[in-house]
Amino acid sequence: MILSILNILSGYLNSCFLLQLRTAESPTPLGLFSELKHKTKVTVLKGDILDQQFVRKACQGITAVIHTASIIDTGLQLRKAFVMNVNMKGTELLLEACILNSVPVFIYTSSVEVAGPNSFRQAIQNGREDELFENQWNNAYPLSKMLAEKAVLAVDGQLLRDGSIMHTCSLRPMYIYGEGSEFLLYELNKALDNNKTFIRNREGSIANQVYVGNVAWAHILALRALRDSEKAKSIGGQFYYISDDTPPQSYASFHHEVSKEWGFKLGSKIGIPITLIYWVAFLLEMISFMLCPIFTYEPPFNRHTLMLTNSVFTFSYKKAQKDLGYEPRVSWLEAKQKTSQWIGTEMADKRECLKTKTS
Repeated sequence: MILSILNILSGYLNSCFLLQLRTAESPTPLGLFSELKHKTKVTVLKGDILDQQFVRKACQGITAVIHTASIIDTGLQLRKAFVMNVNMKGTELLLEACILNSVPVFIYTSSVEVAGPNSFRQAIQNGREDELFENQWNNAYPLSKMLAEKAVLAVDGQLLRDGSIMHTCSLRPMYIYGEGSEFLLYELNKALDNNKTFIRNREGSIANQVYVGNVAWAHILALRALRDSEKAKSIGGQFYYISDDTPPQSYASFHHEVSKEWGFKLGSKIGIPITLIYWVAFLLEMISFMLCPIFTYEPPFNRHTLMLTNSVFTFSYKKAQKDLGYEPRVSWLEAKQKTSQWIGTEMADKRECLKTKTS
């Protein structure tokens, strides 16, 4: 049963939307529930997280919410209001519904971007929760996730109508990869347009990557812990970084590592200094800001994403290990093999699609 739930939760996390309630623009992968047939009752409700009445109805008669719904967008202007609305207001509506219906457990899927990075010069290696790093960017995604996480943790300990106590916690996964990863697929498509070559990140940049199955397992452990009245007293109101034993490396090096079996390559060293690219990004952001009253201009890149992909920014999962009993269930070698096999299937599908179009 746990493995079946783990597979379902993995699928939702890699599609980066919600476990129970989904944003209106995302499909519901009903196939994910096929493994639970005849094992447990599953009710699928399809609706909009910004629909207050629907959210309240969805929270009736349940004992826990795992909130993974969010719009992930690296842009600066184009969908800013939409991202803030879904990620922040949607979370507030869900919290309100849980309080109204006396739902005692609420687990929020946050992001490592809540912690930054804010500077190329500040190297963060094996960061810990007690160091209290905080995002300083106004980009919609990291800002909305930070505000939503604060709202979730603030209601921990609230007395509910039925006399129970509400307990909440937040998980901050690293860059999630694995089968079905939309982000990895996006990078693969960019590399395909560049002769199967990934553009290198800044020399020395390092980040954590985490396999989706391990992130899903961390959610199950958090759920178990918050349902334990004694553990909930210390875990409630806390956030946890979730990484695994995937070797920390640059994003480009990681993408190459999981795809090189299929002929993908890593590009040569970047010739343009990263500081120059940073100031170009700043200039483009200023142009975007000045044009905002009359025209929405979305720069091709911005300082936040540049910082995110070119910094030293890694975190330890020791607190999750200590408090939640978290240990990665899937090793790096197995995760790499599964991801590479999925990439191979995707590439085969693309080749078949091209044959169909040209025939």
